[in-house]
Amino acid sequence: MYRVLHRALCTAAEPATVSIKSISEDLYKEVKLKTLVEKFKKASDIDRFRKKTGIYEDTVRRLAGAKRFRWVRDILEHQKQYSDISNEGFSARLISLYGKSGMAKHARTVFDEMPQRKCDRTVLSLNALLAAYLRSRKYDVVEELFRTLPTQLSIEPDLVTYNTLIKAFCEKGSFDSALSVLKEMEEKGVNPDSITFNTLLDGLYSKGCFEDGEKVWVQMGAKNVAPDVRSYCSKLVGLAGEKKAGEAVELFREMEKVGLKPDLFCINAVIKGFVNEGNLDEAKKWFGEIANSDFDPHKSTYSTLVPFLCEKGDLKTAIEMCKEIFNNRCRVDASLLQLVVDKLVSEGMISEAKEIVEIGKTNRYCRYRLNLPAEE
Repeated sequence: MYRVLHRALCTAAEPATVSIKSISEDLYKEVKLKTLVEKFKKASDIDRFRKKTGIYEDTVRRLAGAKRFRWVRDILEHQKQYSDISNEGFSARLISLYGKSGMAKHARTVFDEMPQRKCDRTVLSLNALLAAYLRSRKYDVVEELFRTLPTQLSIEPDLVTYNTLIKAFCEKGSFDSALSVLKEMEEKGVNPDSITFNTLLDGLYSKGCFEDGEKVWVQMGAKNVAPDVRSYCSKLVGLAGEKKAGEAVELFREMEKVGLKPDLFCINAVIKGFVNEGNLDEAKKWFGEIANSDFDPHKSTYSTLVPFLCEKGDLKTAIEMCKEIFNNRCRVDASLLQLVVDKLVSEGMISEAKEIVEIGKTNRYCRYRLNLPAEE
């Protein structure tokens, strides 16, 4: 009883001088996770703090990233004592946070407990629950809940609900089922948006279902949904997989003509297309495109090009890229650098191999333990 009264008095008498910003900054800076949990729970007594979704997201992300799931549960269960829990938006946030931590069963518990807290369950909380199971990779459960809960609770699925189901099918690799949802949406009078189409395009093109991807691309135009950068990137990936690098270049230029700025992933897709075709000169040329952009090469860029350079015997460029990796502080897998070292040794370029091993061992941002193979 004392604790309840104390909390009520503290909340009612929140001093105007309490700075939520300073509390949030203190939590961001806290390195001891156990202390973070204690401070977070104490701060939760402040009504204004509980409205700050960003600090909730960040704290749960840090705890889940450190695999401290017991502490995730500790701070989220702690929230149930506040009157906010009767607000659907607040409950949906807890469901979402559990989902982002891969704790779908706890998300379901929050959802199931909502009626006893006199909290309405609408499509908002339904979508949060489906997303929780999606993030936990429980794709079959997403479909099961989609087919049962709306009828049981008299909830009408909306665009977000359908998009979540499509995403689950695509992640599962059930593309026929994903495409059937598109038809179901049409029957229900729910218009697909760019998220709907991009989810399908990404899944189909990336998994080699190029023809089906092309059909969805046409449907996208028929629905007057304009392709965005993500749409084009998915198609570029599809063209690369089909070894149609020339068409990928044409599509890349088309993006620029319609006023869309290609991102690094678009450039990487074109590079991948030329690598798949075995065209070293064009792959290197398009790597040069990155220098003309606002981007730095990504781990995936090097992972595509460096093995190809070794395969083609262009060890000079491979060495340059290794040094670039170190200079740009790009974290790549050690196996990528080891591949170059092994190739250099096999070609008798021992001093060059030793140089890469030494830089890997002494650079400050990420130490790589590379081995210098014995000369054959």
